[in-house]
Amino acid sequence: MKYNKWPKRDPIKNYFPLPNEVFSLGLTTGEIAVYTYLMYCEDRDTWQCWPSYKTIGRAVGMSKKTVQKYVEMLVDKGLILTERTDIYTKEGLKLNGNLRYTIRPIHEAVQIFREKQMQKIEEENVRARMAMLAAEQNNSFRWEEEGA
Repeated sequence: MKYNKWPKRDPIKNYFPLPNEVFSLGLTTGEIAVYTYLMYCEDRDTWQCWPSYKTIGRAVGMSKKTVQKYVEMLVDKGLILTERTDIYTKEGLKLNGNLRYTIRPIHEAVQIFREKQMQKIEEENVRARMAMLAAEQNNSFRWEEEGA
């Protein structure tokens, strides 16, 4: 029997799918790290997970505040949704729980990204038109002064 240095890899047990489109959305390395960890944790049937900021931070080497910042950025980019959860102690006290993260379909995030890009392009076109109009008005004002 031949010794195999590398064990056989079971793609279902030891891996999780990460959509290729993630790398075309202009995400920072921190956003990719947090998103990847959430994908790792998610329940494949409900697309949800509940890790704390502290747990995510330990896994990806970030502070809680940094994780919080990247989670907010992922929400803004349409990759995830967050919901607050509550927990109840044995004494009946209601406390804040971890956030419930729902991983959104990647095509929705891609659509949001493209819409934001189009909006930026339109805003740049408006600024350019306004600058041209201002330059034209400035030139016509100079002509009026020289002619007087």
